[in-house]
Amino acid sequence: MNENKISINTKEIPFQDRYKLLIGSIVPRPIGFISTISPDGVNNLAPFSFFNGVCSEPMTVLFCPVIRGSDGQEKDTLKNIKSTKEFVANIVSEEIAEQMNQCSAEYPYGIDEFKESGLTPIKATVVKPPLIREAKINMECKLIQLVEIGNKPGGGTIVIGEVVYFHIQEDVYKDGKIILNKLKPIGRLGGTEYCRVTDNFSLVRPALKTQIPVGENPTK
Repeated sequence: MNENKISINTKEIPFQDRYKLLIGSIVPRPIGFISTISPDGVNNLAPFSFFNGVCSEPMTVLFCPVIRGSDGQEKDTLKNIKSTKEFVANIVSEEIAEQMNQCSAEYPYGIDEFKESGLTPIKATVVKPPLIREAKINMECKLIQLVEIGNKPGGGTIVIGEVVYFHIQEDVYKDGKIILNKLKPIGRLGGTEYCRVTDNFSLVRPALKTQIPVGENPTK
């Protein structure tokens, strides 16, 4: 191993330290601002930075609510999805960063974070959980699968959902593409830090220097 690197056996450190290594290394992370609804009809809203797209056929996203370290209980978002099999993934722009942060607090189950944050719920097209009016992109999702990874604090459940309806603010969309400087998404870093997407550069995917025979896999 390179003598200038610190090597860590992850089995020998507590899960809190593993978490810090993950969130400090995998940066920036997109934020899924997930809205759900309880069986009793109470709205819930929470941000998750273990969030990403999966594929486009079917159009699929995932996020991972971790088991709370404070009491060892699963997140309210996960409880609701287990009951209703639906959720909405809303994208966080700079304009709603403060409200998103307000929703990261561990409110008791049954509290409506829309009311706590001042964000506006609006009726979705095909799912029961509401969209965030102030979010520039909303994805209505139907649950595909839950994958449990561990059953104690530090563990979590991967929620995989199919995007069945996609909503985009008009000025953010042109010629089939999302306009980044109109969306103004923010990314999650370590600790209390976030970032803006304001310093970009482009790389064109190169052509192969060597012709690969038909049937061979160039990645092997």
